[in-house]
Amino acid sequence: MAETTFFPRRLILGAAVISGVLLALAVHMLGARYGLDLGGLWRSDTHEFIPAGAAIAWWLIATVGFSGGYFTATLMQSAVSGQIPHRMRQFLIAVGVLLLAGAGQAASAPSPIPTVSGVLAGLAALCLGAVMAFCGAHFALRRG
Repeated sequence: MAETTFFPRRLILGAAVISGVLLALAVHMLGARYGLDLGGLWRSDTHEFIPAGAAIAWWLIATVGFSGGYFTATLMQSAVSGQIPHRMRQFLIAVGVLLLAGAGQAASAPSPIPTVSGVLAGLAALCLGAVMAFCGAHFALRRG
């Protein structure tokens, strides 16, 4: 009978955080392309308290970062023991590649938001994605 091997917790946590951050940044770049940018928080020309696009982008990035970290940690825990079917692995890889390719295409085009606001929005998305991916991975590892 084969012995079950496990990944070290820090390896799973690190990989899940990186995956969650990459997914959060990809969603940030795609969202900025469609008008959902965090840069609306720093604009003074709008008369709204918080623009709706910035609020939606904030929650979308946080949700994707958290769920990306959570599901990556869960999948890595179950992948070692061989509990993930081969077709499911192929599907998840294809979805990840398509999402990151779309984000790369969106990032290569000219930015629709001003430079300083875009840099601040990118840093905010990076920090938010990292914190939420860490929280998602931590909850997945505590549950398992």
